[in-house]
Amino acid sequence: MDRLSYSSANILPQTFQGTRDDIVEQIALLWQQIRAPLVAPLLNICIYFCLLMSVMLFIERVYMAVVIVLIKLFGKKPEKRYKWGAIKEDVELGNSVYPMVLVQIPMYNEREVYQLSIGAACALSWPSNRVIIQVLDDSTDLTIKDLVEMECQKWASKGINIKYEIRGNRNGYKAGALKEGMKHSYVRECDYVVIFDADFQPDRDFLSRTIPFLVHNPELALVQARWKFVNADECLMTRMQEMSLDYHFTVEQEVGSATHAFFGFNGTAGVWRIKALNEAGGWKDRTTVEDMDLAVRASLRGWKFVFVGDLGVKNELPSTFKAYRYQQHRWSCGPANLFRKMVREIIANKKVSAWKKFHVIYGFFFVRKIVAHIVTFVFYCVVIPTTVLVPEVQLPKWGAVYIPSTITLLNAVSTPRSLHLLVFWILFENVMSLHRTKATIIGLFEAGRVNEWVVTEKLGDALKHKTAKQMKRSQSRIGERIHVLEVLTGVYLFFCASYDLAFGKNHFYIYLFLQAGAFFIMGFGYIGTFVPTY
Repeated sequence: MDRLSYSSANILPQTFQGTRDDIVEQIALLWQQIRAPLVAPLLNICIYFCLLMSVMLFIERVYMAVVIVLIKLFGKKPEKRYKWGAIKEDVELGNSVYPMVLVQIPMYNEREVYQLSIGAACALSWPSNRVIIQVLDDSTDLTIKDLVEMECQKWASKGINIKYEIRGNRNGYKAGALKEGMKHSYVRECDYVVIFDADFQPDRDFLSRTIPFLVHNPELALVQARWKFVNADECLMTRMQEMSLDYHFTVEQEVGSATHAFFGFNGTAGVWRIKALNEAGGWKDRTTVEDMDLAVRASLRGWKFVFVGDLGVKNELPSTFKAYRYQQHRWSCGPANLFRKMVREIIANKKVSAWKKFHVIYGFFFVRKIVAHIVTFVFYCVVIPTTVLVPEVQLPKWGAVYIPSTITLLNAVSTPRSLHLLVFWILFENVMSLHRTKATIIGLFEAGRVNEWVVTEKLGDALKHKTAKQMKRSQSRIGERIHVLEVLTGVYLFFCASYDLAFGKNHFYIYLFLQAGAFFIMGFGYIGTFVPTY
């Protein structure tokens, strides 16, 4: 009996081992049978489309690089391209020569930054009887609401014409608040409206540098200023954001302003002619990019915009990964959804030239807002890793190395101080492309989270008041920081890297191991600033 039991104990592991080996062999045999006739042709099709999108993005980036070089060498500053003259008080007319300006500050539970933004707006150098500060408070936290109202009362007691406005709901989010703010009777006195998000702190001379463009050039609807980041050095993630946004402002906005008189309004740090805003249909909440929506509609009615690149407005970058993900979802989903809603309207428009329509549809929307996100994730995080498993497929070096390298360098030169972080920026942007691609698809097909709006969290000086014990406790909550898609993508990249190291010949494993590590780091939430939740 004992001998029988001993024999059975030996046979079972051997049987299991044999079964496992048989399954592995069968999977390997099946893979070899379908790889050449089925997988390789499908992968070649994916490569073809990815290379096509890469070329489109490459041409767009090179075009903008050429234009920006010509602008730097031969171009004129906005003050030279348009009529501009400082507004000065008249001896007879007094302050009435200054146009009436409305400054809107939309807010939602902005405990950490409300004093900064209200204080900066109230300190603007402009006759006090020719400016109205309008605080649009949608806060749901009653304590914060009381604090914001008290801050407004404090400035009102100092002689500032400041209005504290609330509404009974948050319909339309920011667009709804701005639209409601324009309905007040005192707004009829105003010629121009300035929008500052709650973390933006304009310099005192902001109005004196922007309003003259609109006063002296009746064809202009918008003056947009550049963003200047106060917390770019807070962590590695904010440095990566600075690199991406610097390119947007110093290249994309500058080129759009100089060549087409069109670019997307950034939603803040800009001045609108109220007549143009109303003529374009006012604020609409049909997408989460109400600023871009308004800019496109105004442009289709023939209005022009100007970007003033040497005028910076201080603001805060999202420094927590959670806040950044929510922001990027909105910034990627919204434009794709707006493109879906407006493409036919743009094509049918009779007031603008065919070249301008082509620029808006192809350059502004299709290449920058759709192709750029999709090709970054699909090509560099799916297709290239998969090629190491399918030796029948050959990836051209110009598509895998030369074009991506050129695009990357053209993006990075706008932030020279961060060139040594270039590798980290590439890995970071590739990981974020997963989130952006998902959001873009949601926007194009109007899926579940298409109108999701989560206000980007601002920290202000909050971290200075946190204890080490709180920080340690907050960092231990790993379960709240796991992002499954990023982790699964990291696992796949790690598998492809290991396979390439063992059997491949292209040496892609160097890149794949690094990219897998980046997906794991961000997938487990070990990036950005950690903020205690209690």
